[in-house]
Amino acid sequence: MNDFANLFDLRGQVAVVTGGGRGIGRAIAEALAAHGARVVVCGRTAGTLDAVAEAIRGRGGEAMAVSADVASDDDIRRLRDTVFDRYGQIDILVNNAGIDPHYASMEHTTDEAWRQILDINLTGVYRCCRLLGEAMLPRRQGAIVNISSIAGHIGLKRQVPYAASKGGVEQLTKALAHDWAEHGIRVNAIAYGFVQTDLTAGVVAHPHIGAKLLSRIPLGRFGKLADVPGAAVFLASPAAAYVTGHSLLVDGGWTAT
Repeated sequence: MNDFANLFDLRGQVAVVTGGGRGIGRAIAEALAAHGARVVVCGRTAGTLDAVAEAIRGRGGEAMAVSADVASDDDIRRLRDTVFDRYGQIDILVNNAGIDPHYASMEHTTDEAWRQILDINLTGVYRCCRLLGEAMLPRRQGAIVNISSIAGHIGLKRQVPYAASKGGVEQLTKALAHDWAEHGIRVNAIAYGFVQTDLTAGVVAHPHIGAKLLSRIPLGRFGKLADVPGAAVFLASPAAAYVTGHSLLVDGGWTAT
């Protein structure tokens, strides 16, 4: 008989969360730790990473912080080596690191903005899958969760580079799921809608833009950080053992309209 009580049990697993110092990344890191995973939070700001790791340890979990930039192959290799020196394995990879949209119409979008957004949001995911996800292959098990956006599914005004980057993440997820299924590695994505964080505060609070966005959400509210981590825990856990190549929309129903 199946032990349904342990469907979300992550004990004994090592999870790496990029962009784990704040917002969505922090919420996911803390939730994975709460379900028993040993969590490695990485990002570019050491102070915020240390605060997350300390908070997890303060609740009885196990965590470490590693400064690393997903735009650097050398940084990601160092991250991989640091994790293996400490734990000897990587079981879960959450590719959350990214930068927000550059709000501009196409004629006002610079080559620099295009390159930066694509390099972090899409090539950064590729880089981490190649250098960290590849480390899962010898053990023939693992779960990769790529953080996407509704912008990868629908068009959003003045967000061409961002939408292109997230559309790329969606297709990378599907293609890699095919490549690595034979190795026992599941690859999925989460496409979030508008979630209230420090980075989105200005947009959601805007008297005109915020109201217009809110009118598109069937649940009638913006997402909260408490709404964020459940999908990641599910996709990383044994509960999703037969799920790969999927993009889970967490958007309050936006894309259902």
